[in-house]
Amino acid sequence: MNTTVMSPLTVTPLDFIPDLKNATLVPFNETACENWKEIHHLVFHVANICFAVGLVIPTTLNLHMILLRGLLTIGCALFIIWATLYRCALDIMIWNSVFLVVNLLHFIYLVYKRRPIKIEKELSSLYKRMFEPLHVPPELFQRLTGQFCNIQTLKTGQAYAAEDKTSVDDRLSILLKGKMKVSYRGHFLHNIYPCAFIDSPEFRSTQMNRGEKFQVTIIADDNCKFLCWSRERLTYFLESEPFLYEIFKYLIGKDITNKLYSLNDPTLNDKASKKIDRQPSLCSQLSVMQMRNSIASTSDSEDGLQMFLRGTSSASSLRNNQQEFYNAYGVSRLQHDVFC
Repeated sequence: MNTTVMSPLTVTPLDFIPDLKNATLVPFNETACENWKEIHHLVFHVANICFAVGLVIPTTLNLHMILLRGLLTIGCALFIIWATLYRCALDIMIWNSVFLVVNLLHFIYLVYKRRPIKIEKELSSLYKRMFEPLHVPPELFQRLTGQFCNIQTLKTGQAYAAEDKTSVDDRLSILLKGKMKVSYRGHFLHNIYPCAFIDSPEFRSTQMNRGEKFQVTIIADDNCKFLCWSRERLTYFLESEPFLYEIFKYLIGKDITNKLYSLNDPTLNDKASKKIDRQPSLCSQLSVMQMRNSIASTSDSEDGLQMFLRGTSSASSLRNNQQEFYNAYGVSRLQHDVFC
């Protein structure tokens, strides 16, 4: 029987210094690759081609990140196949499995974000006419209309607001279907058509003064359907979305301008109102607000209202009618001049 003799462990002193001068150098030809191994399987090369193509996709391409993650996922899957079937390398398979899971999750998330947003049929015309031209994403519009608002209806003859009774602090609405009539003490002022704010002048005025009542009566002239937001919750939401906040400022300003034109020309219909697309000024916004509020605070309002409505559709006569209205009812001209 052969016996194995265990050699004792050799302990190197701490102060040992190797003799580098007498060290033997290994010839270069013994470390260089003299015989290259065979080329790897085709699966290996296809996987690397996927990686290369994914990395050279230009970032200006709309689907850049989706294509990148997709190609990386395919490349990792091919590497797993190569390592398992042709290389039998467990470490390569494990690492590429990790990369596969990471890229696949990213790919699924990006595809989910690109999914088509389904806007309700009742709101599609509103989005296409008011929000889509201003580049509001469908998902942002869906958030705006899906959390703290509801669709309400009014039958012909029912009132949306009654002058001196209904508070203006509760809601903000956009008409979706039908037609509404705005009047003051029985005098017709203007109509409200679909895709227009119902109470935009009141919304604008109560940003400065709370607790006010409607100075006009708004009645459904047809069977109407409108989108109604909670005033307080809408304000908080817009504060967290600066882009949408600016969009609302523009839309409300333009709507007030359209109402100012329709006050000067009560025959303005829905088709004509679509053509009015001017950048609203704060002067125009204050004009409608002051017109409504000042009529209610004056005893001889009927004569002044008729004087205001006798104007023509030109911009110069519109300003003259405003001047006559301010002079007749004592509206603060200083406030008007500051903003104009």
